[in-house]
Amino acid sequence: MTATRGRRALLGALFLAAATVGVWLLWLGRDTEHQVDPETGATSGPYEPWQVVGCVLTLVLLAALAGTRLSPWLVAPVMTVAFTAAWTWQAASTDDSGLWLVGAFLVLLGVAVGSTVVSLSARRLSRRPADRPS
Repeated sequence: MTATRGRRALLGALFLAAATVGVWLLWLGRDTEHQVDPETGATSGPYEPWQVVGCVLTLVLLAALAGTRLSPWLVAPVMTVAFTAAWTWQAASTDDSGLWLVGAFLVLLGVAVGSTVVSLSARRLSRRPADRPS
């Protein structure tokens, strides 16, 4: 690997990590309030379903774009560590039950699998030769 390629990969990884944390902050990072159903008293949250869907779709777009520019083997661990660290930081500081650890593992697993599949697929599609008419 040349110095230019290494520098490009490093800068790409730093930008990707910052963008991934930005996605977490945009969709999930500011919401720490749980909702209580007035009729049943059941507590849910802190996230609404639309927030999680928006976050996942934004992460998919980010992984796809990054997968066309960087190695998917760089994209997946960078996104996984950045998002899991951001999520875990908030969850651990607001949870007294210790269940944040289970959530952190599930977030790690989901982001790892999702970012790997999406970035590999994007890389493969971006490298496919254009079909030429016969």
